[in-house]
Amino acid sequence: MRRFRLTGAVTAMSAVVLAAGCSQVSVEQLPLPGGAALGSHPYTVHVQLQNALNLVPQAAVRVNDVPVGRVKKISLPDNAWYADATVLINGDVKLPANATANLEQSSLLGEKYIKLAAPATDASSQRLANGATIPLSRTTRNADTEEVFGALSMLLSGGGLPQIRTITRELNKTFNGREPQIRDSLEQLSKLTGTLNTNRQAIVDALDGLNRLSSTVAARRGQVDTVLTDLSPGLKVLSDQRGQLVEMLQKLDDLSKVADGVLKKSRDDTVADLTSLSVVVRKLSDSGRDLPKSLQILFTYPFTDEAMKAVKGDYLNGYLTVIAAPGNDCVIPPVKETDAKKNAPKLRALAQTPPAGPLPTPCPANKPTPTTPTAAPAPANSPQPALTNPAGGTGKGTGGTDPNSPALPLPTLGGN
Repeated sequence: MRRFRLTGAVTAMSAVVLAAGCSQVSVEQLPLPGGAALGSHPYTVHVQLQNALNLVPQAAVRVNDVPVGRVKKISLPDNAWYADATVLINGDVKLPANATANLEQSSLLGEKYIKLAAPATDASSQRLANGATIPLSRTTRNADTEEVFGALSMLLSGGGLPQIRTITRELNKTFNGREPQIRDSLEQLSKLTGTLNTNRQAIVDALDGLNRLSSTVAARRGQVDTVLTDLSPGLKVLSDQRGQLVEMLQKLDDLSKVADGVLKKSRDDTVADLTSLSVVVRKLSDSGRDLPKSLQILFTYPFTDEAMKAVKGDYLNGYLTVIAAPGNDCVIPPVKETDAKKNAPKLRALAQTPPAGPLPTPCPANKPTPTTPTAAPAPANSPQPALTNPAGGTGKGTGGTDPNSPALPLPTLGGN
């Protein structure tokens, strides 16, 4: 029985060796049992890896933890410092053109595999084509088991446990009896983090604005240096007058205290005055546009705007009514003396102008009988002014025909 088993094992081994020697297929090219089905039309994708770790050919390629392909080979391109993994993917699996690759491990001591996935945002609408390459910028890897144990060994061998124990003891002392406050602090921290995340774009804009400001200041460094240099004398003056400035601020503080006391004491009177003033303001408001219109007339005294309509060219026609006060019949003072040389034309024109109506009684002179001066002959070359009748006049005045209002005798012009 033992001879039969031994003979069968030798025969099987000989068959395997014979098949291996006669065939061109290596063991690495044999598919693993239970691997992914590639279908009838798989396509090839190249994945660039910064570190291939323990990835071997025939390793699985997964999408959403489902095997969809396998690693065909791993090579090192010429003049390159990265590994190129050639993978075969089932033709029915559709991935975006900007798909990502991650080198992961199935378990703590499990095999390495490549995980393909669509990007979290901005997935391409185009499909990952045959022969496409996933560059290093879109490939990552998880921490290897050896790396985890290496870091743990450094922690343990370096005496880190006593330090951890000390940290734990101090944390227990800190948190003991303060759980509600710590919980509230964590909630506030969570709200703060959420607020910062919500205003992330605003924070980015603020940092961009600060960056632009820094660039502007750097571009105008010479001007900034000039300003700072010119500012030094002013700062020195302020430093020399520091005592006076402090004293002034103290005086202002005393003034503010006094003013505060005065305002507090006069608050009731001020409120009463403002309340009384509200009546005046209300009346002014009720007057509406009457007040502005009356002010327009006030500033035109004694000639209103209507008087300008009577001005024709360079003269103005007007009427003057003079009424004597009771008990005083003197309206026009007597002419005591005249300068014939200067006022002769004006007085002559006044004498030749007929009165438009009855004239008032002149004031009595100091002497009982005033001396009537003799009119001097007018110069031969003296121009005679042209006189016009007033509007509505006929030029035929009687010189005062009312017996109760005798005419005013005009003085006779005379001169040397």
